[in-house]
Amino acid sequence: MNNILIKNGTIVDGTGSTPYNADMAIENDSISCIGTTLKESKFDTVINAEGKVVCPGFIDTHSHSDVEILLDPYMEPKVRQGITTEVLGQDGVSTAPVPKNYISSWRKNIAGLDGDSKRLKWDWKNTKGYLGLLEKNKTATNVSYLVPHGNIRMEAVGLENKVLDKRDIEKMKEITERELNAGALGLSSGLIYMPCAYSDANELIELCKVVAKHDKIFVVHQRSEAGDIVNSMKEIIKIGRESGVKIHFSHFKVCGRKDWDKVDKMGELLDEAEKEGLEISYDQYPYSAGSTMLGVILPPWAHNGGTDKLLKRLENNELRKKMIEDIENGIPGWDNFIDFAGFENIYVTSVNTDKNKDCIGKNLMEIADMRHKDPYNAAFDLLYEEENSVGMYDYYGKEEQVIKFLKRREQNVCTDGLLAGKPHPRVYGTFPRILGRYVREQKVLTLEDAVYKMTYKAAKAFNIKNRGVLQVGKKADVVIFSQDKIIDKSTFIEPEQYPDGIDAVIINGSVVLKGGNRSKNLTGRVIRI
Repeated sequence: MNNILIKNGTIVDGTGSTPYNADMAIENDSISCIGTTLKESKFDTVINAEGKVVCPGFIDTHSHSDVEILLDPYMEPKVRQGITTEVLGQDGVSTAPVPKNYISSWRKNIAGLDGDSKRLKWDWKNTKGYLGLLEKNKTATNVSYLVPHGNIRMEAVGLENKVLDKRDIEKMKEITERELNAGALGLSSGLIYMPCAYSDANELIELCKVVAKHDKIFVVHQRSEAGDIVNSMKEIIKIGRESGVKIHFSHFKVCGRKDWDKVDKMGELLDEAEKEGLEISYDQYPYSAGSTMLGVILPPWAHNGGTDKLLKRLENNELRKKMIEDIENGIPGWDNFIDFAGFENIYVTSVNTDKNKDCIGKNLMEIADMRHKDPYNAAFDLLYEEENSVGMYDYYGKEEQVIKFLKRREQNVCTDGLLAGKPHPRVYGTFPRILGRYVREQKVLTLEDAVYKMTYKAAKAFNIKNRGVLQVGKKADVVIFSQDKIIDKSTFIEPEQYPDGIDAVIINGSVVLKGGNRSKNLTGRVIRI
């Protein structure tokens, strides 16, 4: 690695402190000096950052690069927006652990979130094996992992919706212990995804006691982000209270016009939890539309037993009628995407087959018209033909709420970016959008507060040491950007556009992007704790 001198930059160190002008020296993979009298002749590489901001690399605390990073280790959409560290293993459903006999079904189950993995051997078995493969393959960004609740449950008791006994819970706790000891940052769950949705609070409390013992974090896509969000938050806060675990809400928001009045109550619950002494944080992307797999439009029972059984149910016209009935009437506690977004506000972002590529970028009403079907059966047929591997985005909120959650002290930034097909623009633009739109243009946050939320705040929440701050001795993950130019360019119509204003990205002391040109350097590290 070169020794690097960054001259004349405006240092925004990640702590929230006032920016200041200084030079910064990097030796090997760490920051060696920050000062004003550093001589250029001592360095192999000199970067003139006059008029530019120099800050820590951004930390994406909710990433879905789990599969794609094994196929494309550079992760260009992330690097080009200044992301230097990604937290994988989100929403309780990811790559490890996976018993051999479940691989076929599980690959289909997670494809809508993490992408098509048919080119991979799936021979890593568990967190230790998966992280080892990432190290062997090498990556541009640093990567870390949360052990997923759904994977734990699958290994212990399978994919069926069943009540667990004490022996089942103990087996899950043993698996959790094993995976945490492999270096996972904590436990994730996605309580709208199968089989996580089959769990109750007691199951999660018992698993989180193991997580708390290791002083790690519980990261959760809560059971409701719409009509039942207040009770949903109370459930998660109860889990934190009774287990002692640190709580982190994934992609914090409220979905649907009918539930916008719950925003203030959500804030009250967070305030009460803080007064009680609970450790709670959340991440957020700066858009009023979300993205997930299209299969979430189906009632939970349709997924019972895994994707292969779901596909069998979609072959049954009577069960399709039951699905439609449940969507139209609702199920208590279930987030009904068609109810809160509507067919016209749910857009397909990715499919696997050429047959349905014409659906990408279209909403479900448009697809129904194209296929000359009603919107329910058009969506069901699409899911069936694609074996549940369909991504989507949905419009659910308004910018006023985005800003309100962005300003809260618990917040840090994430992309929650699904990478396949024609993705949500957050994949390409999240971090520059905050710096351009919400710092420079709207002045919702100060520059130093925004950088804090993108770096050190995230590192502290996830117990990531030696990163997220520009200090001597810390790892040299650095972004240089032009504050008067930085902005996202990605849109819902044309998402695959890189942002403006990122001048250089350095990861572990190695330049991976400079002047718009990517390097071949794959110097990312696997972060274990």
